[in-house]
Amino acid sequence: MFKRRDRRPIWKVVTAAVYPRGGWGRAFSYVKHRVRRLPDTPEKIGRGIWAGVFTTFTPFYGLHFIVAALIARVMRGNILAALMATFFGNPLTYVPIAAVSLQTGHWLLGSKPHGPPISLGEKFADAGADLWHNVIAIFTPERMDWQGLSIFYFDIFYPYMIGGILPGIITATAAYYLSVPVLQAYQKRRRNILRAKLESLGQPKDTGGKGPAGR
Repeated sequence: MFKRRDRRPIWKVVTAAVYPRGGWGRAFSYVKHRVRRLPDTPEKIGRGIWAGVFTTFTPFYGLHFIVAALIARVMRGNILAALMATFFGNPLTYVPIAAVSLQTGHWLLGSKPHGPPISLGEKFADAGADLWHNVIAIFTPERMDWQGLSIFYFDIFYPYMIGGILPGIITATAAYYLSVPVLQAYQKRRRNILRAKLESLGQPKDTGGKGPAGR
């Protein structure tokens, strides 16, 4: 009943994930509008935003929704706000987030990338190839090889995880303190508009001097 009648080809699905229909500006505007209208206190929504923004600085790609929801639950924040705030991480921001997190991580750990410098994408590819090879090796005579996964862990994952904590806290805290007063002002304005509408509905209509009151 709720499925699309015209199934989109896979290339359209991928394109929409990288560049949404209407552009990222429209997508951000929609998320901002939805967050402002959440039925919760500004502080609780702000804690959810904190959790979502912080999560984008972690290397747990594919699990950001789960991580954000868990952090929001621990902080007693709004979980839906946390899920929406994960859109802070997108194709436009993931590259600078990854660069800052990796540099900070290697600096804190006093480490350097292992072996010859290769791109981040190549290390992800090598780790994926090793993982697939090792899964196949369970059922075949092939020998397991953990070199690509080992390089990925020590060069990318672990430094990213450690290095993302500090910039993640700073960015998420800034998002919290920027969002709470905006949410407070928006909710106050909505209450005033609703109160004005209720008061206008409660006032008697002008009968123009007719009826019992105008006779």
